Amino acid sequence: MARTLEQSQADRPELGAPGDTRKWWVLAAMVFGLLMPMLDNLVVNVALPTIQRELGAGVSSLAWIIDAYTLTFASFMLTGGALGDLYGRKRFFMAGLVVFTMGSLLCGLSSSTPQLIAFRATQGLGAALLLPGSLSIITATFHGRERGAAIGIWAAFSGLAIALGPVVGGLLVEHVSWQSIFFINIPVGITGLILTWIVVPETKDESRSRKVDPPGLVTGTAGIFFLVYALIEGNAKGWTDATILGAFVLSAVLLVTFFQVESRRASPMLPLAFWRIPTFTAANIVAGSVFFALFGVTFFLTLYLQNVEGYSPVAAGFRLFPFTLMILILAPLSGRLSDKFGSRWFMTVGTFTAACGMAMLTRTDVGSSYTTVILPAFILLGGGLATTMAPMTSAVMGSVDRRHAGIASAATNTTRELGGVFGIAILGAVVTSSARRGVLSHLIANGIPSAQAAGLAGAASGGAGAGVAPTSAGPIALAVKQSFVHAIHVGMLVGVCALLLASVVSALFVRSHVAAAGDGDGEQAYAAH
Repeated sequence: MARTLEQSQADRPELGAPGDTRKWWVLAAMVFGLLMPMLDNLVVNVALPTIQRELGAGVSSLAWIIDAYTLTFASFMLTGGALGDLYGRKRFFMAGLVVFTMGSLLCGLSSSTPQLIAFRATQGLGAALLLPGSLSIITATFHGRERGAAIGIWAAFSGLAIALGPVVGGLLVEHVSWQSIFFINIPVGITGLILTWIVVPETKDESRSRKVDPPGLVTGTAGIFFLVYALIEGNAKGWTDATILGAFVLSAVLLVTFFQVESRRASPMLPLAFWRIPTFTAANIVAGSVFFALFGVTFFLTLYLQNVEGYSPVAAGFRLFPFTLMILILAPLSGRLSDKFGSRWFMTVGTFTAACGMAMLTRTDVGSSYTTVILPAFILLGGGLATTMAPMTSAVMGSVDRRHAGIASAATNTTRELGGVFGIAILGAVVTSSARRGVLSHLIANGIPSAQAAGLAGAASGGAGAGVAPTSAGPIALAVKQSFVHAIHVGMLVGVCALLLASVVSALFVRSHVAAAGDGDGEQAYAAH
């Protein structure tokens, strides 16, 4: 019987081989694991007012409820990818699922703001462990043209989770409780854990030269931590604050040390040779630029829909849905086509199209029609990003050897997160400063004394347009709304520049991978198209 069992196992096709359907169950397990961290990007935002009332949280505490997750997520992404490559991607993906699910349970059981902040950081740690593993497991399982389609499906569900975040959060907070936005992760996490345990094989970097790199892990993680901290807190504390300047200096010292350490080690955490591959470097620049524009502008569009146009969180979420629905529809298609025709021109045209869509959003004003002004821009912006994301990810993953998939995945995800942090921090500073100047000039023009106008302008711009009810009339209300909308336009133009930069970089430096070359492992599988 044992010999019969061995023979039947030997007769089974290798996982990922043509005709083997098990690989699609692997993809399903990765999607389940992906849904939780992607959903938590936005789902918590709509619950903040309720959390503020029930836990007595101040403004800074509310900021840290969001920031603790993002900060830990970005800081430990490279660590999660490196450990998964070294000790087993399935093992660390499952560990991430456990940590994230437990963190979600503890968030829902929190009875104070400090507890909630601490457990949000626990969620971020879990996400950093599981997210790089999900993409590297897909890369190791799928081959040739199917890899682009699988990554496209993975990216599409990522977009769907982000799209559903505000809608799901609004519905749960309104009809259940704020705790339910965390409890919903528990059945999803358990399902993903069971599915992963059953269907996903273990993979890792089999190179015997790979070793643990504690100096790289410590200096790289700490350097990113202090950089993200400074970027997030810079708006609130001021960019010349001693703490912020100290964090920037400490980050610079640690990151310089990290690169010096990595350049001298035989088994670095992030091989610096990756950055000498034009496609890898260019695709990461594109990833950072795209998420710089996406995170920053989406944040302010949500405020525009709620604070200026008066939509509820659920209604605003539904109006953002067509934007991410384009990603859900087009990302798998663009992933499949890019494996056939190459990533280069999909990324070039996609980022240019997204820039045009974002430029169209500068037509918005107080009382603009959603159907004729906002919706067409959302469709164009979403379509451009959908055309870019899966080919961009395929370009990164195909530009390095498959055994380094975890590190490559972690690097590009870290670049995305840091791009998003830069987007919110820099565009936040630009929009807040522009809104303050606009409100101040409007109020002075309406006869309000300069001293009083300065105080009102500071309060209004600090509230991001939320200082008055959306239905309010009068010179102050109108000044706040118009100035905030104009300030968003300034931020959007910065986002347009970032997307145009991504388009130029794609055209000049990305080399389109050729499916016929095999698995696309390494730069040798790339050729200019």
